[in-house]
Amino acid sequence: MALENRRARHDYEILETLEVGLALQGTEVKSIRGSQVDFTGTFARFQGSELFIDNLYIAPYAKGGYTNHDPRRLRKLLLHRREINKLKAQVEQKGLTLVPLKIYFNERGKAKLLLALARGKRDYQKRADDKKRAVRRELENY
Repeated sequence: MALENRRARHDYEILETLEVGLALQGTEVKSIRGSQVDFTGTFARFQGSELFIDNLYIAPYAKGGYTNHDPRRLRKLLLHRREINKLKAQVEQKGLTLVPLKIYFNERGKAKLLLALARGKRDYQKRADDKKRAVRRELENY
């Protein structure tokens, strides 16, 4: 089961992807398993020498009670130090951004986030991509 950020491939040109771990609370894991995630406005940012995912909405668990989590809290991403340093250098030099593509559980049951190093598309680039997609669909239908 994977939850995808559908807007990411439309709004950004994906240059590189990376699988990272997420530091989650128990009720967050249960909400993710229940497909209660919204990627709207989500991005990754650096704080000091650590990487965090910001504005990722994970709905409160229905049976969580007083132990429930804050739906939009800052969540730490788990990477090796050299991976963080490499990403930080690329983001600072080239004007790129880090965008989440999907959340899934690996074969060991751990929650993972597919993070993309991406460059934002301009409106004319988005329109051109939509035209190409429409032409490709028409050719497939014939």
